[in-house]
Amino acid sequence: MVELDFGGIKENVITRSEFTVKQAQEILKNEVIATLGYGIQGRAQSLNMRDNGVKVIIGQENTGFHKRYFDLAVEDGWVLGETLFSMEEAAKRATIKQFLLTDAGQRATWPKVKATLKTGDALYFSAGFSIVYSQITRVVPPKDIDVIMVAPKGSGTSVRRNFLQGSGINSSFAIYQDSTGKAEDRVKAIGIAIGSGYLFPTTFENETYSDLTGERGVLMGAVAGIMEAQYNTLRENGHSPSEAFNETVEELTQSLIRLVDENGMDWMFNNCSETARIGALRWRTRFRDCTKPLFDSLYELVVSGEETRIVLEKSADPNYRQNLQDELQKIGNSEMWRAGTTVRSLRPKQKKT
Repeated sequence: MVELDFGGIKENVITRSEFTVKQAQEILKNEVIATLGYGIQGRAQSLNMRDNGVKVIIGQENTGFHKRYFDLAVEDGWVLGETLFSMEEAAKRATIKQFLLTDAGQRATWPKVKATLKTGDALYFSAGFSIVYSQITRVVPPKDIDVIMVAPKGSGTSVRRNFLQGSGINSSFAIYQDSTGKAEDRVKAIGIAIGSGYLFPTTFENETYSDLTGERGVLMGAVAGIMEAQYNTLRENGHSPSEAFNETVEELTQSLIRLVDENGMDWMFNNCSETARIGALRWRTRFRDCTKPLFDSLYELVVSGEETRIVLEKSADPNYRQNLQDELQKIGNSEMWRAGTTVRSLRPKQKKT
Protein backbone atom coordinates (compact mmCIF):
# COMPACT_ATOMS: atom_id res chain seq x y z
CA MET A 1 0.00 0.00 0.00
CA VAL A 2 0.96 3.64 -0.46
CA GLU A 3 0.59 5.90 2.58
CA LEU A 4 -1.04 9.27 1.99
CA ASP A 5 -0.80 12.15 4.45
CA PHE A 6 -3.88 14.38 4.69
CA GLY A 7 -2.46 17.06 6.96
CA GLY A 8 -1.38 14.57 9.61
CA ILE A 9 -4.17 12.08 8.95
CA LYS A 10 -2.61 8.94 7.45
CA GLU A 11 -4.41 6.78 4.91
CA ASN A 12 -3.24 3.75 2.96
CA VAL A 13 -4.31 3.31 -0.66
CA ILE A 14 -3.58 0.76 -3.37
CA THR A 15 -2.32 1.90 -6.78
CA ARG A 16 -1.99 0.05 -10.05
CA SER A 17 1.77 0.44 -9.97
CA GLU A 18 2.09 -1.71 -6.85
CA PHE A 19 -0.87 -4.03 -7.50
CA THR A 20 -0.71 -4.63 -11.23
CA VAL A 21 -3.23 -5.97 -13.70
CA LYS A 22 -0.93 -8.97 -14.13
CA GLN A 23 -1.23 -9.72 -10.40
CA ALA A 24 -5.00 -9.39 -10.65
CA GLN A 25 -5.06 -11.82 -13.58
CA GLU A 26 -3.03 -14.35 -11.58
CA ILE A 27 -5.32 -14.15 -8.54
CA LEU A 28 -8.47 -14.44 -10.67
CA LYS A 29 -7.22 -17.04 -13.18
CA ASN A 30 -9.22 -19.91 -11.66
CA GLU A 31 -12.30 -17.82 -10.89
CA VAL A 32 -15.42 -17.41 -12.98
CA ILE A 33 -16.89 -13.95 -12.43
CA ALA A 34 -20.55 -13.45 -13.24
CA THR A 35 -21.80 -9.91 -13.62
CA LEU A 36 -25.44 -10.09 -12.63
CA GLY A 37 -27.21 -7.19 -14.26
CA TYR A 38 -25.94 -5.45 -17.41
CA GLY A 39 -26.92 -1.97 -16.30
CA ILE A 40 -24.62 1.04 -16.16
CA GLN A 41 -22.15 -0.37 -13.60
CA GLY A 42 -22.47 -3.98 -14.76
CA ARG A 43 -21.70 -3.12 -18.34
CA ALA A 44 -18.71 -0.93 -17.53
CA GLN A 45 -17.11 -3.26 -15.00
CA SER A 46 -17.55 -6.39 -17.11
CA LEU A 47 -16.18 -4.78 -20.27
CA ASN A 48 -13.16 -3.44 -18.38
CA MET A 49 -12.46 -6.86 -16.86
CA ARG A 50 -12.81 -8.55 -20.24
CA ASP A 51 -10.39 -6.06 -21.75
CA ASN A 52 -8.02 -6.77 -18.86
CA GLY A 53 -7.99 -10.48 -19.63
CA VAL A 54 -10.23 -11.68 -16.79
CA LYS A 55 -12.84 -14.42 -17.37
CA VAL A 56 -16.30 -12.85 -17.13
CA ILE A 57 -19.79 -14.03 -17.97
CA ILE A 58 -23.00 -12.00 -17.96
CA GLY A 59 -26.28 -12.78 -16.24
CA GLN A 60 -29.06 -10.75 -17.82
CA GLU A 61 -32.72 -11.53 -18.40
CA ASN A 62 -34.21 -11.18 -21.88
CA THR A 63 -37.78 -10.21 -21.08
CA GLY A 64 -39.79 -7.04 -20.62
CA PHE A 65 -37.90 -4.02 -19.34
CA HIS A 66 -34.69 -6.06 -19.12
CA LYS A 67 -34.57 -6.92 -22.84
CA ARG A 68 -32.84 -3.69 -23.78
CA TYR A 69 -29.93 -4.58 -21.50
CA PHE A 70 -29.80 -8.09 -22.94
CA ASP A 71 -29.69 -6.66 -26.47
CA LEU A 72 -26.94 -4.25 -25.41
CA ALA A 73 -24.90 -7.17 -24.06
CA VAL A 74 -25.24 -8.99 -27.39
CA GLU A 75 -24.24 -5.81 -29.20
CA ASP A 76 -21.14 -5.61 -26.97
CA GLY A 77 -20.03 -9.08 -28.05
CA TRP A 78 -21.25 -11.33 -25.24
CA VAL A 79 -22.37 -14.63 -26.76
CA LEU A 80 -25.58 -16.36 -25.69
CA GLY A 81 -24.83 -19.74 -24.17
CA GLU A 82 -21.09 -19.01 -23.92
CA THR A 83 -20.63 -15.75 -22.05
CA LEU A 84 -24.25 -14.58 -21.78
CA PHE A 85 -26.88 -16.40 -19.73
CA SER A 86 -29.96 -15.84 -17.66
CA MET A 87 -29.12 -14.32 -14.33
CA GLU A 88 -29.74 -17.54 -12.41
CA GLU A 89 -27.70 -19.67 -14.82
CA ALA A 90 -24.76 -17.25 -14.76
CA ALA A 91 -24.84 -17.19 -10.97
CA LYS A 92 -24.74 -21.00 -10.85
CA ARG A 93 -21.63 -21.08 -13.06
CA ALA A 94 -19.71 -18.40 -11.14
CA THR A 95 -17.37 -18.49 -8.19
CA ILE A 96 -17.58 -14.71 -7.79
CA LYS A 97 -21.03 -13.24 -8.27
CA GLN A 98 -21.12 -9.49 -8.95
CA PHE A 99 -24.53 -8.46 -7.65
CA LEU A 100 -24.96 -5.27 -9.66
CA LEU A 101 -28.70 -4.94 -10.01
CA THR A 102 -30.46 -1.90 -8.60
CA ASP A 103 -31.01 -1.89 -4.84
CA ALA A 104 -34.66 -2.78 -5.35
CA GLY A 105 -33.66 -5.42 -7.90
CA GLN A 106 -31.27 -7.00 -5.41
CA ARG A 107 -34.01 -7.33 -2.84
CA ALA A 108 -36.37 -8.88 -5.39
CA THR A 109 -33.89 -11.40 -6.85
CA TRP A 110 -31.95 -12.27 -3.69
CA PRO A 111 -33.73 -15.60 -3.02
CA LYS A 112 -32.72 -16.90 -6.47
CA VAL A 113 -29.14 -15.66 -6.17
CA LYS A 114 -28.79 -16.99 -2.64
CA ALA A 115 -29.81 -20.45 -3.84
CA THR A 116 -26.81 -20.53 -6.21
CA LEU A 117 -24.19 -19.75 -3.54
CA LYS A 118 -21.72 -22.53 -2.81
CA THR A 119 -19.19 -22.81 0.00
CA GLY A 120 -16.14 -20.73 -0.92
CA ASP A 121 -17.94 -18.47 -3.39
CA ALA A 122 -17.69 -14.69 -3.19
CA LEU A 123 -20.62 -12.28 -3.31
CA TYR A 124 -19.54 -8.91 -4.68
CA PHE A 125 -21.30 -5.56 -4.42
CA SER A 126 -20.55 -2.05 -5.67
CA ALA A 127 -22.58 -0.47 -2.88
CA GLY A 128 -23.16 -1.51 0.70
CA PHE A 129 -26.89 -0.75 0.61
CA SER A 130 -28.35 -4.27 0.63
CA ILE A 131 -26.04 -5.53 3.37
CA VAL A 132 -26.23 -2.48 5.64
CA TYR A 133 -30.01 -2.33 5.47
CA SER A 134 -30.48 -6.12 5.54
CA GLN A 135 -33.37 -5.77 8.00
CA ILE A 136 -35.27 -4.12 5.15
CA THR A 137 -33.76 -5.81 2.07
CA ARG A 138 -33.54 -9.31 3.62
CA VAL A 139 -30.15 -9.79 1.92
CA VAL A 140 -28.34 -11.92 4.53
CA PRO A 141 -25.46 -13.95 3.04
CA PRO A 142 -24.59 -17.40 4.39
CA LYS A 143 -21.49 -17.62 6.60
CA ASP A 144 -19.45 -19.89 4.30
CA ILE A 145 -18.82 -17.33 1.53
CA ASP A 146 -16.79 -14.15 1.11
CA VAL A 147 -18.72 -10.88 0.94
CA ILE A 148 -16.74 -8.07 -0.68
CA MET A 149 -17.27 -4.67 -2.28
CA VAL A 150 -15.58 -2.35 -4.75
CA ALA A 151 -17.45 0.94 -5.11
CA PRO A 152 -16.29 3.17 -7.99
CA LYS A 153 -16.62 6.87 -7.15
CA GLY A 154 -18.56 7.69 -10.26
CA SER A 155 -21.15 6.39 -12.68
CA GLY A 156 -20.56 3.35 -14.85
CA THR A 157 -20.25 5.70 -17.81
CA SER A 158 -17.22 7.30 -16.15
CA VAL A 159 -15.81 3.90 -15.12
CA ARG A 160 -15.72 2.83 -18.76
CA ARG A 161 -14.70 6.20 -20.22
CA ASN A 162 -11.82 6.69 -17.79
CA PHE A 163 -10.62 3.14 -18.43
CA LEU A 164 -10.54 3.70 -22.18
CA GLN A 165 -8.65 6.95 -21.62
CA GLY A 166 -6.10 5.11 -19.49
CA SER A 167 -6.75 6.97 -16.24
CA GLY A 168 -9.24 4.91 -14.25
CA ILE A 169 -11.72 6.08 -11.64
CA ASN A 170 -10.96 5.92 -7.93
CA SER A 171 -12.82 3.27 -5.93
CA SER A 172 -13.31 2.29 -2.31
CA PHE A 173 -13.17 -1.35 -1.24
CA ALA A 174 -14.36 -3.30 1.78
CA ILE A 175 -14.59 -6.81 3.18
CA TYR A 176 -17.77 -7.64 5.09
CA GLN A 177 -17.07 -11.34 5.47
CA ASP A 178 -13.90 -13.38 4.84
CA SER A 179 -14.79 -17.06 4.95
CA THR A 180 -12.07 -18.40 2.66
CA GLY A 181 -9.07 -16.31 3.70
CA LYS A 182 -8.94 -15.08 0.08
CA ALA A 183 -11.36 -12.16 0.37
CA GLU A 184 -8.65 -9.49 0.48
CA ASP A 185 -6.87 -10.81 -2.62
CA ARG A 186 -10.17 -11.21 -4.43
CA VAL A 187 -11.45 -7.71 -3.70
CA LYS A 188 -8.17 -5.99 -4.58
CA ALA A 189 -7.80 -8.01 -7.77
CA ILE A 190 -11.29 -7.14 -8.97
CA GLY A 191 -10.80 -3.51 -7.97
CA ILE A 192 -7.77 -3.31 -10.24
CA ALA A 193 -9.35 -5.44 -12.97
CA ILE A 194 -12.37 -3.14 -13.31
CA GLY A 195 -9.96 -0.28 -13.98
CA SER A 196 -9.76 1.64 -10.70
CA GLY A 197 -7.27 4.49 -10.62
CA TYR A 198 -6.54 3.69 -7.00
CA LEU A 199 -8.33 1.83 -4.20
CA PHE A 200 -8.95 3.13 -0.70
CA PRO A 201 -10.33 1.08 2.20
CA THR A 202 -13.71 1.64 3.78
CA THR A 203 -16.48 -0.37 5.43
CA PHE A 204 -19.87 -1.36 4.03
CA GLU A 205 -21.48 1.04 6.50
CA ASN A 206 -19.27 4.04 5.72
CA GLU A 207 -19.58 3.54 1.97
CA THR A 208 -23.35 3.38 2.18
CA TYR A 209 -23.78 6.38 4.47
CA SER A 210 -21.38 8.57 2.46
CA ASP A 211 -22.83 7.41 -0.87
CA LEU A 212 -26.45 8.12 0.01
CA THR A 213 -25.54 11.45 1.59
CA GLY A 214 -23.42 12.48 -1.40
CA GLU A 215 -26.05 11.59 -3.99
CA ARG A 216 -28.74 13.52 -2.18
CA GLY A 217 -26.30 16.30 -1.36
CA VAL A 218 -23.46 17.90 -3.30
CA LEU A 219 -23.22 15.35 -6.11
CA MET A 220 -26.80 15.56 -7.35
CA GLY A 221 -29.65 16.81 -5.17
CA ALA A 222 -28.05 19.89 -3.66
CA VAL A 223 -26.31 21.08 -6.82
CA ALA A 224 -29.54 20.69 -8.84
CA GLY A 225 -31.54 22.60 -6.25
CA ILE A 226 -28.98 25.40 -5.89
CA MET A 227 -28.77 25.82 -9.66
CA GLU A 228 -32.55 26.10 -9.93
CA ALA A 229 -32.68 28.64 -7.10
CA GLN A 230 -30.02 30.91 -8.61
CA TYR A 231 -31.42 30.63 -12.15
CA ASN A 232 -34.93 31.49 -10.95
CA THR A 233 -33.65 34.49 -8.97
CA LEU A 234 -31.84 35.87 -12.01
CA ARG A 235 -34.86 35.35 -14.27
CA GLU A 236 -37.22 36.98 -11.76
CA ASN A 237 -34.94 40.02 -11.80
CA GLY A 238 -35.06 40.47 -15.56
CA HIS A 239 -32.04 38.50 -16.78
CA SER A 240 -32.41 36.58 -20.03
CA PRO A 241 -32.47 32.75 -20.10
CA SER A 242 -29.09 32.76 -21.84
CA GLU A 243 -27.50 35.02 -19.24
CA ALA A 244 -29.08 33.20 -16.31
CA PHE A 245 -27.99 29.77 -17.58
CA ASN A 246 -24.45 30.84 -18.44
CA GLU A 247 -23.91 32.46 -15.05
CA THR A 248 -25.45 29.50 -13.22
CA VAL A 249 -24.40 26.35 -15.08
CA GLU A 250 -22.25 26.89 -18.15
CA GLU A 251 -19.46 28.82 -16.46
CA LEU A 252 -19.35 26.28 -13.63
CA THR A 253 -19.24 23.15 -15.79
CA GLN A 254 -17.14 24.48 -18.66
CA SER A 255 -14.61 26.55 -16.73
CA LEU A 256 -14.53 26.75 -12.95
CA ILE A 257 -15.07 23.08 -12.01
CA ARG A 258 -12.24 22.18 -14.36
CA LEU A 259 -9.92 24.50 -12.44
CA VAL A 260 -11.03 22.85 -9.19
CA ASP A 261 -10.31 19.46 -10.75
CA GLU A 262 -6.81 20.51 -11.75
CA ASN A 263 -5.51 21.94 -8.47
CA GLY A 264 -8.28 22.48 -5.93
CA MET A 265 -10.74 25.15 -4.82
CA ASP A 266 -8.12 27.63 -3.62
CA TRP A 267 -6.39 27.50 -7.02
CA MET A 268 -9.68 28.14 -8.77
CA PHE A 269 -10.30 31.16 -6.54
CA ASN A 270 -6.82 32.48 -7.36
CA ASN A 271 -7.59 32.26 -11.08
CA CYS A 272 -10.71 34.42 -10.86
CA SER A 273 -11.07 38.17 -10.55
CA GLU A 274 -10.51 39.92 -7.24
CA THR A 275 -14.15 40.96 -7.15
CA ALA A 276 -15.24 37.33 -7.62
CA ARG A 277 -12.73 36.06 -5.08
CA ILE A 278 -13.67 38.53 -2.32
CA GLY A 279 -17.38 37.98 -2.83
CA ALA A 280 -17.09 34.19 -3.01
CA LEU A 281 -15.03 33.97 0.16
CA ARG A 282 -17.56 36.10 2.03
CA TRP A 283 -20.60 34.14 0.83
CA ARG A 284 -18.96 30.71 1.12
CA THR A 285 -19.38 30.69 4.90
CA ARG A 286 -22.99 31.86 4.65
CA PHE A 287 -23.90 28.99 2.34
CA ARG A 288 -21.93 26.55 4.51
CA ASP A 289 -23.64 27.62 7.74
CA CYS A 290 -27.06 27.68 6.09
CA THR A 291 -26.79 24.19 4.62
CA LYS A 292 -24.91 22.40 7.43
CA PRO A 293 -28.10 21.71 9.45
CA LEU A 294 -29.70 20.33 6.29
CA PHE A 295 -26.77 17.95 5.76
CA ASP A 296 -26.91 16.88 9.42
CA SER A 297 -30.58 16.04 8.99
CA LEU A 298 -29.88 14.20 5.73
CA TYR A 299 -27.15 12.08 7.33
CA GLU A 300 -29.40 11.16 10.26
CA LEU A 301 -32.15 10.01 7.86
CA VAL A 302 -29.63 7.94 5.90
CA VAL A 303 -28.23 6.20 9.00
CA SER A 304 -31.68 5.56 10.45
CA GLY A 305 -32.78 3.76 7.29
CA GLU A 306 -35.60 6.21 6.52
CA GLU A 307 -34.09 7.13 3.14
CA THR A 308 -33.78 3.43 2.34
CA ARG A 309 -37.41 2.81 3.26
CA ILE A 310 -38.50 5.61 0.92
CA VAL A 311 -36.35 4.32 -1.96
CA LEU A 312 -37.65 0.76 -1.71
CA GLU A 313 -41.23 1.91 -1.22
CA LYS A 314 -41.17 4.16 -4.29
CA SER A 315 -39.35 1.64 -6.49
CA ALA A 316 -41.91 -1.04 -5.58
CA ASP A 317 -44.77 1.08 -6.96
CA PRO A 318 -45.98 -0.56 -10.21
CA ASN A 319 -46.06 2.91 -11.80
CA TYR A 320 -42.52 3.74 -10.63
CA ARG A 321 -40.78 3.79 -14.00
CA GLN A 322 -43.44 5.96 -15.59
CA ASN A 323 -43.50 8.30 -12.58
CA LEU A 324 -39.71 8.56 -12.74
CA GLN A 325 -39.77 9.40 -16.43
CA ASP A 326 -42.47 12.00 -15.84
CA GLU A 327 -40.42 13.63 -13.08
CA LEU A 328 -37.21 13.63 -15.11
CA GLN A 329 -39.08 14.95 -18.14
CA LYS A 330 -40.38 17.79 -16.02
CA ILE A 331 -36.79 18.75 -15.17
CA GLY A 332 -35.68 18.42 -18.79
CA ASN A 333 -38.57 20.54 -20.01
CA SER A 334 -38.03 23.29 -17.45
CA GLU A 335 -36.92 26.63 -18.84
CA MET A 336 -33.46 26.35 -17.30
CA TRP A 337 -32.61 23.03 -18.93
CA ARG A 338 -34.26 23.97 -22.24
CA ALA A 339 -31.95 26.99 -22.14
CA GLY A 340 -29.11 24.54 -21.46
CA THR A 341 -29.93 22.51 -24.55
CA THR A 342 -29.76 25.67 -26.65
CA VAL A 343 -26.53 26.91 -25.05
CA ARG A 344 -24.81 23.53 -25.50
CA SER A 345 -25.78 23.47 -29.17
CA LEU A 346 -23.89 26.74 -29.65
CA ARG A 347 -20.59 25.49 -28.22
CA PRO A 348 -17.80 25.44 -30.81
CA LYS A 349 -17.37 21.96 -32.26
CA GLN A 350 -14.09 20.30 -31.38
CA LYS A 351 -11.80 19.69 -34.30
CA LYS A 352 -11.15 16.06 -35.08
CA THR A 353 -7.49 15.04 -34.78
